[in-house]
Amino acid sequence: MERRFDLEDRLLDFAAEVVRFAEKIDRSMSGRHIADQLMRAGTSPLFNHGEAESAESQRDFIHKIKLCLKELRETRRAIRLILRVPLSKDAEKGEALLDETNQLIRIFVASIRTATGNLTKEDTSNYTVTSELRCSEFDV
Repeated sequence: MERRFDLEDRLLDFAAEVVRFAEKIDRSMSGRHIADQLMRAGTSPLFNHGEAESAESQRDFIHKIKLCLKELRETRRAIRLILRVPLSKDAEKGEALLDETNQLIRIFVASIRTATGNLTKEDTSNYTVTSELRCSEFDV
């Protein structure tokens, strides 16, 4: 049987792992602050991806997918900070989460490239691709 790639399920699993990881972060003042930030950023791609599935236009889809990418990059930085301090005793879990974050970033970068490449001429008359997509946005 062919295995179907389901980004929604992958983002759901990712968000669940973020929640589990954040729950185990040190409850110091700094730990609570960073855990809260991680929770917001790490669960956001799941919800923004749902918004993207209901996008009103190709431009709207690209915008919402870019929000997912932005939140994934924020998640990556939060995890790196947690591991650097360290605020979690489960470095292995943090490293696995960091790896999944990087994989998801690559998926969203590719999605943005594909969607931008699929913009029709009509769509590009109101949307300047060069000013919207800087090269740094595609750096993982």
